[in-house]
Amino acid sequence: MALRKRTLLKVLVLGDSRVGKTAVINQYVHKKFEKEYKGTIGADFFTKELKIGDQPVTLQIWDTAGRERFQSRGVSFYRGSDCCVLIYDINHMKSFDALKNWHAEFVEKGTPDDSTTPPIILLGNKVDVDGGSSRVVSDEKARAWCASRGNIPYFETSAKMDFNLDAAFLSIAMSVLAKERDDVYSQPFPEPAAPVNIQRVGCASSWCAFLSNALAKILRILSRRRT
Repeated sequence: MALRKRTLLKVLVLGDSRVGKTAVINQYVHKKFEKEYKGTIGADFFTKELKIGDQPVTLQIWDTAGRERFQSRGVSFYRGSDCCVLIYDINHMKSFDALKNWHAEFVEKGTPDDSTTPPIILLGNKVDVDGGSSRVVSDEKARAWCASRGNIPYFETSAKMDFNLDAAFLSIAMSVLAKERDDVYSQPFPEPAAPVNIQRVGCASSWCAFLSNALAKILRILSRRRT
């Protein structure tokens, strides 16, 4: 019996500095939370393997710097992106206001040749801070923002408490697969299999973009040879 072809999905994570992008990814991939803040320089990518239904899926999750001096990324960085995870901090209005710029940048650079924009989800992170008393962006405001941009799925999350992360990333992965398969999934959030072969690679942004595209091609060639 032929092995089922593994699907590789490139996931971009975008948002301002200090919204918890790296913490979200670390918690989701490694089930680990670090209190000390370390800003991302350029871009890193992580991988996590899932099994959704009978489909093996590898998420290649790109963690990007949110500082302004790193925001002038070329189209090559976005090339091959299958989806985007936007993140803001519910306790800082500035990070929410900046979402329109992050969204517009992904739509412009992540949608080549005027094709359909890849799936996007929004995470309102740090719901654990001060028991919610520091919150400045309401759930209603965030959902209205999502509705105005084509009903983007919205999840409130906590990297520290590992709240809603599995559901959020599973949702975006399923959205991508649903575009490729008509007979996709009847369950809204099926349980993913335990991750294996998780790794983290750090590098400069332009070099990472080159490696990402090369890695994707190699994995697709290998998967075709196994079938």
